[in-house]
Amino acid sequence: MKIVVLDGKTLVSDDLSYDALKQFGDLTVYDSTEDKDIVSRISDAEIVFVNKVVITEDTLSQCPSIRYIGEMATGFNNIDIEACKKRNITVTNIPTYGTEAVAQHTIALLLELTNHVGLHNDSVKKGEWSSGGHFSYWKKPLMELKDKKMGIIGLGRIGQRTALIASALGMEVFYHDYMKKEGVPYPYLSLEELLSSSDVICLHCPLTSENYHLINKETLSFMKPSVLLINASRGPLIDGAALAEALNDHRIQGAALDVTEKEPLEENDPLLTAENLILTPHIAWAAYESRKRLLDIGIENLRQYLKGNPVNRVA
Repeated sequence: MKIVVLDGKTLVSDDLSYDALKQFGDLTVYDSTEDKDIVSRISDAEIVFVNKVVITEDTLSQCPSIRYIGEMATGFNNIDIEACKKRNITVTNIPTYGTEAVAQHTIALLLELTNHVGLHNDSVKKGEWSSGGHFSYWKKPLMELKDKKMGIIGLGRIGQRTALIASALGMEVFYHDYMKKEGVPYPYLSLEELLSSSDVICLHCPLTSENYHLINKETLSFMKPSVLLINASRGPLIDGAALAEALNDHRIQGAALDVTEKEPLEENDPLLTAENLILTPHIAWAAYESRKRLLDIGIENLRQYLKGNPVNRVA
């Protein structure tokens, strides 16, 4: 049985290995795969693993041997699910693996916005403390989080974990979701109420056709000028040009993004020069522990499929 991993470097660096897949068949791992090479690499494969590589109906029509596709992520919009169903191809995903890491990164972004640790570290190492003649200085205002209001859009596993940490910091937490959650200790608000009353807004919702550019010129106008906006969820939830404009015009105080609509960012993207914006390269999920958990679940998904008992099945 031929097994192919099309974009292995997305998940695995020198600290992890796909070798455990060799127990199931003949394994080939590609660090990355361009669109033009997809068919030639999996035309005779039975098992295919992908993370971001797009698998279309046209690709599947040229690869009749495929029986199973393992999505090595939670989102599976890169795979034509209906085409897989028509061909009786089983598709599985990894429904949860990075809850702790993403919530932790969200809070790290928040603390960087409020405490500016990186900015002051750079300042000290440039000699500004040594030459300043005073025991203390700050290059931007610092902010306490106690009693600040955090609005979370999307109260799934990650949203709830973020809420728990924020509560431990003394923040008042409320949320908006497409439906109210039972048994959570946080008040539900309408989207407009949340946007207008929050000191910190965190996005933790999946991307759907209904919430594409949820944060746009209009919804930004609802927010306080002092608000901090954080997105460690899906890039297209935010209209990047509108956010850059709001930051540069000081209509909101600051933002931190781990995800953007186009990844990687193009060199002329307005977000790169926006004021009071922190950017990280889609790494909230990438702690070693999370990546190992993801890899282990992906391997177990294949094991259960081969036993005739598929789990985490999306097609």
